[in-house]
Formats: sequence, structure tokens, C-alpha cells
Amino acid sequence: MKFNYIISILIFIPVLIIQTTVVPLISIGEVVPDLILILLVYYSITEGQIYGTVLGFIYGLFFDLVTGSLLGSSMIAKTVAGFVAGYFSSENKVDIYLMFFNFGLIVFLAALVDQIIYSFFSSFDISSNILMIFFQNAFLPAFYTALLSMIIIIFVPKRRNL
Repeated sequence: MKFNYIISILIFIPVLIIQTTVVPLISIGEVVPDLILILLVYYSITEGQIYGTVLGFIYGLFFDLVTGSLLGSSMIAKTVAGFVAGYFSSENKVDIYLMFFNFGLIVFLAALVDQIIYSFFSSFDISSNILMIFFQNAFLPAFYTALLSMIIIIFVPKRRNL
């Protein structure tokens, strides 16, 4: 189990570098997909809800420290997103949840939760329209992240039952 945490953190480091350097180049307006969340949802589905929650905490903490954003904003958002994605963890249904469309829907749900919590801490303005903030800061990034996750999951090797 501890070895799995080390592997998931070792995979996280290049994803974090790509997220902070390359991903802003493929943004559409201010809508940026979240590769870290896709990785978090994958581990939450394959390893379980508690694992996903702890991993979300670790990923969010490192993301906050590296990017210099409000400390704790991404940490709490990713922790809750990992918890939500962990609801779809079941030993008998992992292959079903990792299918193209199902994985995209789970990523969309987790990204929506992540973005709502993150934008509450980072861009909450009392004078703005709450529906517009929800649409621009939560729905569009969640949709873009889900679309990208459906492309990425095609290239992930399938698990073999031994």
C-alpha cells in the first residue's frame, strides 16, 4: 500500500510540471483542463475512496505550494474531489468505471466539485452573478477536463484479471 502512494506521487511530479507549463497553452479562453484531477480520479477508482481522499490532499497541497495559490484552496478542493470519485470504487466494477464514457462522467462530476470549491476560495466576488461564476469557473473547466480525460483513458492499458 505504501509503495502505491510512492508510485502515485512519482507519477504526479511530471503531471504537475505539464499542468503548470504545457496545459495553459491548450486553454480555451480562461478555461484550463486539470490533468492532476484526471490522475486523482483514476487512482480513486482503482485504489478506493480513502486512498483517493488522502491522495487528493497530497496532490492539492503540492499544487498549492508549487503554484503559490492560496494555501489550502486546492488542497481542500482535491480532497473532496478524491472523496467523491472514490464512491465509484468497487473491485468488481473497476473495468466498467474505467470505460470511455463512464470515466468521463466521473471526471466531470469530480471536476465540478473541485472547481466549485476552488473558485469559492479563489475568485469569490460578492458583486458578481453567482450563476455566471458557476458557469465560467466550474462548469466549463469541468467539461473540458472530462473531454480530455475521455481521450487520455483510451491510451491507459487495461487491467488484466489474473
